[in-house]
Amino acid sequence: MAAAGTAQWSSRFAFIMAAVGSSVGLGNLWRFSAEAGTNGGGAFILIYLLCIAFVGLPVLMSEYIIGRAGQAASAVNSMNDLSDRSSVSKAWSSGGWLGMIASFLIVSFYCMVAAWVLAYIPKFLTGAFEGQTPDQIANQFDVLYASPLKVIPFFLFFAFLTAFLVSRGVNKGIEIAAKYLMPLFFILLIGLAGYSIISSAPSGGAQQAFKFMFTPDFSKINGDVANSALGQACFSLGIGNAIMITYGSYLPRSVNIPRAAVTVGVTDTLVALIAGFAIFPIVFANGLDFDAGSGIFFKTLPTALSNAPAGNLIGAAFFFLAFFAAITSSVSLLEPSVAWVSERFGISKAKAAWSTALAMVCVGLGCIFHERFFVLIDQDIVGPIVAPLSALLVTLFTGWRLDKNILAQELGEDSKLLGTFLMFFVKYVAPIFMTVVLISGIYSRFFSG
Repeated sequence: MAAAGTAQWSSRFAFIMAAVGSSVGLGNLWRFSAEAGTNGGGAFILIYLLCIAFVGLPVLMSEYIIGRAGQAASAVNSMNDLSDRSSVSKAWSSGGWLGMIASFLIVSFYCMVAAWVLAYIPKFLTGAFEGQTPDQIANQFDVLYASPLKVIPFFLFFAFLTAFLVSRGVNKGIEIAAKYLMPLFFILLIGLAGYSIISSAPSGGAQQAFKFMFTPDFSKINGDVANSALGQACFSLGIGNAIMITYGSYLPRSVNIPRAAVTVGVTDTLVALIAGFAIFPIVFANGLDFDAGSGIFFKTLPTALSNAPAGNLIGAAFFFLAFFAAITSSVSLLEPSVAWVSERFGISKAKAAWSTALAMVCVGLGCIFHERFFVLIDQDIVGPIVAPLSALLVTLFTGWRLDKNILAQELGEDSKLLGTFLMFFVKYVAPIFMTVVLISGIYSRFFSG
């Protein structure tokens, strides 16, 4: 049965859109292009695809299993319930605790990044980049980054919208946002990719982009590139954040978990690749710095579009696209904490959403006013430690400690071969690689000098 007392997705389509909306966020648009650009293009993408298939999908499936099999909406209570029913220590629920903490911290600074995205929409619509040199365009972001008071109105609007959608519950809030925004997102993304490829073809930018993305330079492959690809795969799918455990708790029995995991994983990967088609041809066509990291989004693209035909409209559309991606992801990031607060204190979803959002705003404001606080959360706590440790505990619990009868029931008989295949990677492959991510992340942040 589904988690007792919780709402359910109204249809398989609604769940897929919500899950894809959670996975498809700024990580696909901003972070994927930045990581691919700085790690050798095709070499990085090849390893990224392998990591999605053999690590990301098994962890994703594990989280869905725990969510639907557990008798609660929150990840913590689901893992507690399954620990009891599997006659193992409740210490395994620490995987849920860590994931919930990770998602709360991420959404707090995610609202800040989304605020930058929102601030760029009026910039394009008012022609703020027209006639500007690349240095002047880059300086506009530097000024925004260093000016908290300019960011706060956009930050508060985005945080309010996130809390409002979560407060309306699964069917009237999260599901509605996903069912309407995600199709618009796909249309916009494909349109922008088409524009980028066609407009850059005469100068050879499209051809260079395709070569960059799909001709692996194996000399670029090393431990750092492989670790970056694995980390991006985990970040992109949103695993280790308790999101998919909570979303899994709303799954009706009619949804096949292994197939759902594959559908979400494949869709997320296609979006990341299409985002590459939308960004890299423009970058190459204008001879800009394709390994500019996060600057690709806020500096390189505005520079490329500032003098392009209909560049202002295309730029505004691109950042509207990023806004759609951001809001569906932020809603999913806030949901695990709200579900726990609602269950823990016995209050309504709406009250839990607004109270949790208040805490989110406080942490987010700390990130806006203190860059070191932002770096501490993102690069020192969540990225290298909390999220990968949560994903590691989830896979170990699902593969080795979860009662086999519960596991068999959740996998289902109609996709037994696929479920058995993915479970092999849940038990023997994903834990090894999540341990690598954890150890390498800790080493790179604290011991590499």
